[in-house]
Amino acid sequence: MNVKLQAAIVTDVGLIRSNNEDLAHAGRRLFVLADGMGGPPAGDLASDIMINSLTYLDDFEAPVGYDALVALRAGVDAANEAIFAAAEEDPGRAGMGTTVTALLLADDGTLALVHVGDSRGYRFRDGALTQITIDDTYVQLLVDQGSLAREDARHHPQRALVTQAVQGGVFEPHCAVFEPQQGDRYLLCSDGLSDIITDETIEATLRTYPDPLECGQRLVKLTLAAGSPDNVTVLLVDVTAASL
Repeated sequence: MNVKLQAAIVTDVGLIRSNNEDLAHAGRRLFVLADGMGGPPAGDLASDIMINSLTYLDDFEAPVGYDALVALRAGVDAANEAIFAAAEEDPGRAGMGTTVTALLLADDGTLALVHVGDSRGYRFRDGALTQITIDDTYVQLLVDQGSLAREDARHHPQRALVTQAVQGGVFEPHCAVFEPQQGDRYLLCSDGLSDIITDETIEATLRTYPDPLECGQRLVKLTLAAGSPDNVTVLLVDVTAASL
């Protein structure tokens, strides 16, 4: 299947913070969102390391038997090693890390996904929104255990507690491979969006705004209108053409 993708990135520092630790990349076949942690300048550096460790995949000449998921995971592992080295160089960077949600288009037309942290990935297909990532958070553990309703997780006092990120240590990424369809829209976003805007509002906005840039701008505007205290970044990827 041949796939043509159209993407847009919109980001804002938010209403309280003075710096933006979110970074995103939209290339020919690689789409990545990274939300740094550890405070300035460490969070900025961690997300920058992640993006720079993956962007080579956009122009990578794939050999026969190339596995996009393996390559994507290798890039995230390389970022993890670089983040460890950067933290070792400067004690002020202790605890630095980043989330990562990345999609890579393979030669066979499939999309490989690697995800770590509390940023999110969604797929909007046939008018319905589906979360394609799993939150690495304490409240998600409570939801999985049945001790917290999903609708209550947004307001839990420990909703920002992340259970794993790319911080130079051991982590277990969530990996998947998807078959994109014409008309699909993929949304990668930092928690500055998903902590503020409900899935129902996201779904309605994706349905209402067909242009990815206008849609991204609208989503960010909604978070700011709701008083977003955090950086907010959205990356929209539209499957604009697909044929056998």
